[in-house]
Amino acid sequence: MILDILDNADFYVPLNPHLATAFAFLRRPDLAQLETGRHEVDDDVYAVVARGKGRKVEDALIETHDHYLDLQYVISGTDTMGWKARRDLGPTTEAYDPRSDVAFYKDAPTAWAEVAPGAFAIFFPEDAHLPMISDGELHKVIMKVRV
Repeated sequence: MILDILDNADFYVPLNPHLATAFAFLRRPDLAQLETGRHEVDDDVYAVVARGKGRKVEDALIETHDHYLDLQYVISGTDTMGWKARRDLGPTTEAYDPRSDVAFYKDAPTAWAEVAPGAFAIFFPEDAHLPMISDGELHKVIMKVRV
């Protein structure tokens, strides 16, 4: 997991050949005005704009992805994101779905990070994560970047 601000994004571009595309999308001047939902960027990157009330920890499951990393950028609100090493997870709550590239687990995170507006978190396939935890409204963009 990486936690940083968008101003420092270029430090992370060498980690994945598609991160430059994802960070360029997040620097769009109209980012905050994009409609909620999926936005295609290219064959290896897409964005999901999310707006709405945050979830409570007890109403959410920690998740992993095999083929995409999650780059979660907060526009407004504070998203408290949980993390746990994937190797330490118990069994999935249901079988991995290759179409949506997600598996869910009942495990509790071992670490938490408050991600404020202008900051991002990157979760690799080795990272289980539990995002969208907030008492308030959240507006964020989740970049799905092929690994």
